[in-house]
This record gives sequence, C-alpha cells and structure tokens, in this order.
Amino acid sequence: MNSAAKEYWDQYWGSEEKPDKVSAWMFGDTPDALAQKVIIGQKTATCSAYVLYETENEPLPEVNEYSIILNSLEEPVAIIKTIEVTLTPFNEVNEEFALAEGEGTYEEWRLIHERFFKEALSTAGLPYSSEMLLVCERFELVDVKGGN
Repeated sequence: MNSAAKEYWDQYWGSEEKPDKVSAWMFGDTPDALAQKVIIGQKTATCSAYVLYETENEPLPEVNEYSIILNSLEEPVAIIKTIEVTLTPFNEVNEEFALAEGEGTYEEWRLIHERFFKEALSTAGLPYSSEMLLVCERFELVDVKGGN
C-alpha cells in the first residue's frame, strides 16, 4: 500500500480501531472509469482469475475485508467492503453478476472479460479456458475520498 492510500485509510478511521486487513488496488485495464462506476453505484462486483491467486501465492479475498480503490495514478479514490466471495467458472457467470460489474450488457461483459483474461493469462504464461474459475466478489461502497 502506498503512502497516499495509507494516509486515506488512517484518516477514514480516525481514532477508531481499524481492521487489520486492507489492500489497495486498481480495477482492470480501465481503472479510472471503473472506479468512477463504483463511486456512482453502477459497479458493485468484480472478478479475477483464480489461477492468478494460485500462481502468485496470494490469499483469496474474504467477506468483510476492506479495499482501497486506486485510480490509474495510484491515488486512493474510495473504500469498499467485500460482502460476498464465490468461485464460479467463467462460462457459468450469470447475467445478474455480470451486470453488477457495471460494464454493459451480459454479452459485452463476456467479450471484455474474455479479452482481459486471455491477455492477463498469456502474460503470466498460462492458458485461457472458458471453464476457468473466477473469484467473483460483491462489495459495498464504504467511503469516497473527499466525499460527504
């Protein structure tokens, strides 16, 4: 976590005891647009490739964990809290979840994510499969930096 994200996190909690676990990250290949969709309530879900967690030996997200959302300049813009985590094959993600990602129609979601995962997995030297497991997260917006 960079110093700006840490400062935002500390300011948000003030003198209250803050949760031990928080991460700071940005969304996919259009972080500014996706962060804005979170802020306006259009995006309440996200997904990532399970195999990348395995490859990078990263723990899976958990319910009640907090994340600081960063923009493309790695500046904090919002805090979210994970409210649900499921493992779902890419080809079984339902329309309701896809729409909660705020990236258009179900068909648009599939095209965007297929392209994104093919590129991300290729970069990591891994094959793409339409049956690959996704880590599907639902979240709620907790705070907007500079907001009310």
